[in-house]
Amino acid sequence: MSVPTAQTFASHLVADAPTAAYPSRMALFGRLVGTWSIANEYFNERTQEWSESDRTWVFSYVLGGRAVQDVITGSADCTGNHDEAFGSSVRVYDASIGAWRVNWFGTATNEFCALVAIDRHGDILQDGTQTDGRPIRWNYLNITEKSFDWEGYVSNDEGRTWWLQQRMLATRRG
Repeated sequence: MSVPTAQTFASHLVADAPTAAYPSRMALFGRLVGTWSIANEYFNERTQEWSESDRTWVFSYVLGGRAVQDVITGSADCTGNHDEAFGSSVRVYDASIGAWRVNWFGTATNEFCALVAIDRHGDILQDGTQTDGRPIRWNYLNITEKSFDWEGYVSNDEGRTWWLQQRMLATRRG
């Protein structure tokens, strides 16, 4: 069995640019391509307390420029007492619904979420469900070339009300 090196695998996965077949579709998430410093705040539903941590969030075109994937890393809380938090989302435009399909894989927490994303006046709104079946809303807001805000909401009552579980303030590096 031949195991590819990380460099070989990445060279087949990562694309330098969006596909020429539909570059305008790719622009919604394409503007996030790059490396971002993240100030993360997370609300623990059990303890009812907020924790803070720093993260790094990297976005790239993948799969021939037909998708945008990210990877997020950093300590799980401000104390550094937890293992590195690793996760990744893959986003693919689905012409049959006129929106993006987004899948999150939280490998450190065993969380898997499926969402649908749309453009709303320059913001990216994503609705879906998390592993436990509760509805979620993950939104990219106030997107500029140098920064964006991300807010993650959860509903405990099938979408009648929402509470803020996580927020991230992103600043582009370099």
